[in-house]
Amino acid sequence: MTENEKTVPVSEDFYQGLLTVTPSPHIKHTDTTTRVMIDVLIALLPAFVWGIVVFGLNAFLMPLIAVAASVLFEFVTQKLLHKPVTIGDCSAAVTGLLIGFNLPASDSYFLPVVGAAFAIVVVKQLFGGIGKNIVNPALAARVFLFLSWPTKMAAYPAPFDRTVVDAVASATPRVGAEAELLDLFLGKCGGSIGEISTLLLLVGGVYLLLRRVISWHIPVAYLGTVALITFIFPQGGFFDPTFMLFELCSGGLMLGAIFMATDYVTSPVTAKGRLVFGAGCGLLTVFFRYFGAYPEGVSFAILVMNCLVWYIDKLTRPRVFGGARHGK
Repeated sequence: MTENEKTVPVSEDFYQGLLTVTPSPHIKHTDTTTRVMIDVLIALLPAFVWGIVVFGLNAFLMPLIAVAASVLFEFVTQKLLHKPVTIGDCSAAVTGLLIGFNLPASDSYFLPVVGAAFAIVVVKQLFGGIGKNIVNPALAARVFLFLSWPTKMAAYPAPFDRTVVDAVASATPRVGAEAELLDLFLGKCGGSIGEISTLLLLVGGVYLLLRRVISWHIPVAYLGTVALITFIFPQGGFFDPTFMLFELCSGGLMLGAIFMATDYVTSPVTAKGRLVFGAGCGLLTVFFRYFGAYPEGVSFAILVMNCLVWYIDKLTRPRVFGGARHGK
């Protein structure tokens, strides 16, 4: 610097106004995380209301307890860790509602509390909060609860009469002579609170697509892979469209493919990566359903693929024009 040059002091406010970096998930439009989460809650509302109609008061109380516990655990954890409180972004509420959707409409009110504690404290906040968790918190909570209390997690009430169905050996009802395909599609069957109505979950998915909250890549790749494999190689034969439709409409597949596999934080950012991710979820779901010791094919499949997202993003990242990929 010459003696004629002068430095001009710049305030911190000047630099803060140049760039604002918010917590992930990062999206390519002006919507905030709160707006996105509210859209997800709206999309889940039809299936929630139908669950209450089918299963009664407990179908309202279990998700409500899960939402309240999730918000409370997030608030307390952030206070204890001296972090900014972010319960206003509604991400904890979405996690709580999804936990509630994965529970039976029983009177085991400790399940949503324990599930919320595991999802928010262990899976989310201990990894740094929103945008830093490796796996989907609600799915991790479901698997934790299922492995810890399998009998209670599979005690599904029968629809409309509140009678508990002994379903310890199966996930949310899949193929069975007693379950008509139309009942599975409409949601007139036993199962977890928010998983039973394929129709209303599809309605919620269309809403999210129209709002551009999610893209089509993961749901289409996921459902398409399951449909293709179960059509060509159904259990006990070949080329069975009825078996394929049962597999698509049961076991929580629609809830997982539309609302959980598409989570911004735990899914790839590239279009090619999302297709690979969805296809991988589909392959693993069928594998776990056919050969696994546990019936939670959807949950385990998505969690495994969550752990591979970093590698999928690295392999499918677009090449910079005029350059070459590094780090091979």
